[in-house]
Amino acid sequence: MADLLVRDVRLVPLDASAPAAVEPVDVLVLDGTVAAVGPSARDAAAGAAASVPVLEGQGRWAVPGLWDQHVHMTQWGLVRARLDTSGTDGPRAVLQRVAERLRAGLDSPTGVLVGFGHRSAGWAEQPTVAALDAVSGPVPVALISGDAHHGWLNTAALRLLGGPAVDGIVAEADWFPLYDRLQTLPGAAQEAERGVAAAVAEAHTRGVVGVVDLEFGAPWEQWRDRTAGSTPPLRVRTGVYPEGLDTVIRSGARTGDPVRATDGLVTLGPFKVITDGSLNTRTAWCCQPYADAAQLAHPAGAANVPADQLVELLRRATRAGLHAALHAIGDAAVKAVLDAFAATGATGSIEHAQLVDLADLPRWAGLPVRASVQPAHLLDDRSVTEQCWPDRTHRAFAVRSFLDAGIELALGSDAPVSELDPWLAMAVAVHRGPVDGESWHPEQQITPRDALAASVDGRRVRAGAPGDLVLLDVDPLGAPGMTSREQARALRGTTVSATVLDGAVVHGG
Repeated sequence: MADLLVRDVRLVPLDASAPAAVEPVDVLVLDGTVAAVGPSARDAAAGAAASVPVLEGQGRWAVPGLWDQHVHMTQWGLVRARLDTSGTDGPRAVLQRVAERLRAGLDSPTGVLVGFGHRSAGWAEQPTVAALDAVSGPVPVALISGDAHHGWLNTAALRLLGGPAVDGIVAEADWFPLYDRLQTLPGAAQEAERGVAAAVAEAHTRGVVGVVDLEFGAPWEQWRDRTAGSTPPLRVRTGVYPEGLDTVIRSGARTGDPVRATDGLVTLGPFKVITDGSLNTRTAWCCQPYADAAQLAHPAGAANVPADQLVELLRRATRAGLHAALHAIGDAAVKAVLDAFAATGATGSIEHAQLVDLADLPRWAGLPVRASVQPAHLLDDRSVTEQCWPDRTHRAFAVRSFLDAGIELALGSDAPVSELDPWLAMAVAVHRGPVDGESWHPEQQITPRDALAASVDGRRVRAGAPGDLVLLDVDPLGAPGMTSREQARALRGTTVSATVLDGAVVHGG
């Protein structure tokens, strides 16, 4: 925690009723907390016991520090070391990249070639173990899908990780333990930590001061080590999965409690349950069958957790003082988790809510449950949504409908599924498409003010708030009369000139 006087900044109004910022103000941070905003800030700084460092705002725009409400930080750090399989149109294209990487030489300390990014839902031909074996031989190869809900492994990797005997991909419940075991291989931890340190530093350049880390395992232990090491500082809330629930309950830790030896920056976060699958793996649980369901074992997807078991898990977690973060992508899954929240009185969020029944939104609005969504998934999932849910596209990524219903909105990335970049998430939420493309269902667009307000963890620059600020060279709300594409382009091009975390300048100046 540090002291800092930020002079002459224009506060961006995040509440629609707030007046536009015209005259620059000063912001004083003492001991990591905003102590004063406005003319009194300089006087308070002058009266402080010790000299307070000064950051000259020079009339730049200021917003609270940005948050990403859904990341998998170790996986995001590892992306830098993984073979990129994104943008491929079928198994042959992926196999070509695998062959090229192996010819160039495998440089991973784990001895396993790990890839990430392919999306097979739209492929005419599906992956097979035999085809991967043919190009990889004895080298273990594990290819993670772009939504992280399945793996395409060769025989050597299946043996190494203890996977099932399959002819194609390993998905969902069979896959997640293998996904986690990749991180326990010799050398994997060191590779991951180098990537995480680089990812945090990069996040600072984008104005990010905090994340909700829903990594598998015990991420609170990882962040304790990171805080003691050379990883740049970051506010973190760490998730707990069912496998770790008993341990956390026995410890007496509750959501919001600080993790010891982290200077108060790391706290215990929500209890996470993955209640259904994903669109690209065609395992998201829906009320109606997928349009291309002919070859699916479960034509409408399926629940990962029976309703009674979900309620019991949620009841135990709530009694123990844990908030909940329930993964639900299909509309049937969203209904089920709304039932569970209502039955238990739990507080928290529905993660993703990619497809919803609009008739469920009034009920949702009556619960203390946020919509934690990742708008940038729309860029990857538009075509497969039209393929799998052609009659339901108007209620996919329904962020405008959430706000209109009075549901609190929180934006994130689900990194590595999408890039940890809040400006990308905001731009897609505003335009609902790439900045050089058409808007997809523009009736679900939100404003730049809406998007920014959903990216700051509910915070404002005011006395008593955490001392986290971001200085911008231009007004992120744009100019009157801008089209959604122009607004999105401006958001994507936003330059963060300084990031302040806990009163310390962690980027720029």
